Amino acid sequence: MESFEDRISKLKQILNEAKSVVFFGGAGVSTESGIPDFRSKDGLYNQHDVQFDKYPPEYLLSHSCLYDQPKVFFEYYRQKMDCRNIEPNITHKKLAEMEKSGKLSCVITQNIDGLHQKAGSQKVYEVHGTTQRVYCDRCGQEYPYDILFTSKEPVPHCKCGGMLRPDVTLYEESLPEEAWSKATLALAKADVFIIGGTSLTVYPANTLTHYFRGSHLIIMNRDATSQDRNAEIVFHESLGEIFSQL
Repeated sequence: MESFEDRISKLKQILNEAKSVVFFGGAGVSTESGIPDFRSKDGLYNQHDVQFDKYPPEYLLSHSCLYDQPKVFFEYYRQKMDCRNIEPNITHKKLAEMEKSGKLSCVITQNIDGLHQKAGSQKVYEVHGTTQRVYCDRCGQEYPYDILFTSKEPVPHCKCGGMLRPDVTLYEESLPEEAWSKATLALAKADVFIIGGTSLTVYPANTLTHYFRGSHLIIMNRDATSQDRNAEIVFHESLGEIFSQL
């Protein structure tokens, strides 16, 4: 494998010549801001809290849990999904700069923390939804997103009596159509596709490479992914290490 320095200089050259760059990020983008990812040994799925131990982790963030056991869902959500005091890291900031300079067309993200927007990114397609929007599941009325954390009700409700919920794509729910179609359109036009901080195991987000027609696929992930063999450059270094060089 080429040295880190050689791969960085190759990446810089590709970015300099690029007309349209798309970045697709997963949980690894936010871990350096202090948000645990889902599947690592320190991830959300491996932090054992006694009251949640009897449920499979996927269940706690599922449509079934929200509607069958809303008290359990909101307790888990309040403990694990509170991003209010989390700040963007160097990767979020550099991506926002790249967009501002006209180099980056958009960010596609699996993350629900809103940190890309907090860093200044404008075109962010959130294919798993976001914790930054809350709405009533009955009348559709939107509420300030922090109400799920500040409400004294175990299960927060709207004035109409409907249940409030985060605009997050839970297990058993389909992806937001608009975000997905904008993401795939942007990819079809891109000449550089950077995938960062995702193991590419979650369907259907892991199929995004099928929409990419360009010539430069770059992978940045701590562990190997199924797409490494198709990539022009592969980084196993941390995203902070890579983006601080750009």
